[in-house]
Amino acid sequence: MQDKDPETAHYVPDPARWRILAVLLVTMFMSLIGVSIVNVVLPSIQSGLGATQSDIQWVLSGYALTFGVVLVAAGRAGDVFGRGALFILGVVVFTLSSVAAGMAPDPLWLNIARFVQGVGSGLINPQVLGMIQHYFRGKERGRAYGAMGTMVGFSVAIGPLLGGLLIFLLGPETGWRSTFLVNVPVGALAIILALRWFPRPLFARVPRLDTGPAPTPGRRTKRGTDLDPVGSALLGVGVLALLLPFVQGRENAWVWWLLPGGLAVILGWIRWEKNYAARGRSPMVDLGLFRIGSFTMGTLIAGLYFVGVTSVWVLTAIYVQDGQGFSALQAGFIGFPAALCAATSSHLAGMRVMEYGRKIVIFGILSALFGLVASIAVIKLHADGHIGLWWLLLSLSFVGIAQGAIIAPNQALTMLEVPPEESGSAGGVMQTSQRIGTAVGIAMMTAIFFATLRATAWDTAMIVGLASIAGIVLLTLFVALADQRRRTRETAASR
Repeated sequence: MQDKDPETAHYVPDPARWRILAVLLVTMFMSLIGVSIVNVVLPSIQSGLGATQSDIQWVLSGYALTFGVVLVAAGRAGDVFGRGALFILGVVVFTLSSVAAGMAPDPLWLNIARFVQGVGSGLINPQVLGMIQHYFRGKERGRAYGAMGTMVGFSVAIGPLLGGLLIFLLGPETGWRSTFLVNVPVGALAIILALRWFPRPLFARVPRLDTGPAPTPGRRTKRGTDLDPVGSALLGVGVLALLLPFVQGRENAWVWWLLPGGLAVILGWIRWEKNYAARGRSPMVDLGLFRIGSFTMGTLIAGLYFVGVTSVWVLTAIYVQDGQGFSALQAGFIGFPAALCAATSSHLAGMRVMEYGRKIVIFGILSALFGLVASIAVIKLHADGHIGLWWLLLSLSFVGIAQGAIIAPNQALTMLEVPPEESGSAGGVMQTSQRIGTAVGIAMMTAIFFATLRATAWDTAMIVGLASIAGIVLLTLFVALADQRRRTRETAASR
């Protein structure tokens, strides 16, 4: 597969690029540990703070809401002002809010800290994609995304295990607080390395941190420091209105009325962006990005995949702890082989993604389908008394392979033809689709799971939940196959 980045011919590698990547990976490790470690300690938080079920729900959803809302605006700000400044600000916010969460005296304090953590993570993530997009080209970019995927898999593997281990060693009260405080030394290290290794001037109000290639001819360039505040506000309100019903709908039925309003606001945002560009201004998102087939199809694949597979680990944690009596440490270990497989497959896929393209993603989706079907078989055989539930370690490993072969390679392919000067806002758009997909998927799949549980048993509810996820993954496969056909036609036409 040919590298389609038109700027490759002008690209001069920055000698600091691998050190910059190291800083990004350290930070990704911190932010993802902060997500995955929380899931297994929620019961300890509830008992330690005397929190209600609604309080616990907000520990998860508050982070998800603020994270999703600020992504695109943070990516845009990084494109305009320089990604290093926004990145370090995000790390500082995330680290300080982790301290506040670990010292929380009551549920309200904890949830405010989690809201702020989401803001910090939302500031960080678009800059990570933007800097990888800017500092790497061709096969090196695939390897950089592969390294990022390896770190994602490793952090997801360690998070639940570390959470369960801290609870086991330190007890419920000190243990859950430690799950937040472990972010502090990692965040401090990331800040020190960024200040030491990022190019100067770090806080210059420019769209780049280094001297790179000129913008692609014919594409819009940034005009001054136009942040399009109205567009930012409209998109933020629209995303919030779309996310809130899915993360709080079970607790407050009235929030579902926000859904049509959120769709209307998003349509209003699209119209505003078009008019803003027509007036010669620089909108927060260049809607022309959606004329790039790889970006549009990749964003759709990301959203659909996160609707489905993210819920696998949520349902598994509920099923093995509440339904089968597993401890937090045992529940964390269930997904450990899968996460290690994800780290390995992500590394291998990153080395080959520019050669094989969307075929790697298709392979990953097929692996996910196989893993889901195998997990359904394990649960059925377990319910009939034929095998133990620990066989899930093997079946879920295929889902782990899928995560490594899909997430990072799809990010690389989605961003492949996006100009570096647009990469922050483009990365924010793609990650917003992932956050919306995650919220929608968890709400849908847990609703299906608990509705089935009320009428049947734990094993049947888990089987129905996994089958529902498999249906979404199958839809993702159809989109990936359509994109592969599009790429094949374009390659044939260019010869």
